[in-house]
Amino acid sequence: MSAIHGPLLAEVPFSDLPLKGIRHGELVLSGRHDLGLVTLAARKAQNTTLASRVREHFQVELPLGPFRATAGEIAFAGLGPGAWLVTHERGCRVLVDVLKPAVSDMASIADQSDGLAVLRLSGLGVRDTLCKLVSLDLHARVFDVGRVACTTVAHMANILWRLSDCDDGTPVFEIAIHRSFSEYFWRALSASVR
Repeated sequence: MSAIHGPLLAEVPFSDLPLKGIRHGELVLSGRHDLGLVTLAARKAQNTTLASRVREHFQVELPLGPFRATAGEIAFAGLGPGAWLVTHERGCRVLVDVLKPAVSDMASIADQSDGLAVLRLSGLGVRDTLCKLVSLDLHARVFDVGRVACTTVAHMANILWRLSDCDDGTPVFEIAIHRSFSEYFWRALSASVR
């Protein structure tokens, strides 16, 4: 076992990569370093009660499938039966502070903010680029606004969701990958742009 010398420092995913709201041809990329992320898992026989509590506290219907529902700065993305990825625009501490008192008696909450990296992709070339990476039909007829998919990119598990289109009608996607794979993901993404 090796010794660790010096302080441990947290790294921001994509921070040392050429990715600060930049354009690659017709693709616009930006890291979502400010986004709070937790997984929410309903406890046994609590799905209906949890859905009611979420509706009461956040004025949003908990998705019962691969969809994303938003209310203000909070969003719930369906990952599978009784499981959701919850995001908050103002970070994880705010997310945990609002979510825990509302639902912790009927669901488990696990902070994913340090484990996942989120990248926003938009622009005219976004579908062409993503189609080289994921085995999904990303056409607007099939993968419409609010759709969520748990899939793989270059053998890496990820969660992909579609946001509302830009004002000019170009699609916007966000992808969450394990933080430790951010550099490998960046290489795969860069290769797909060419």
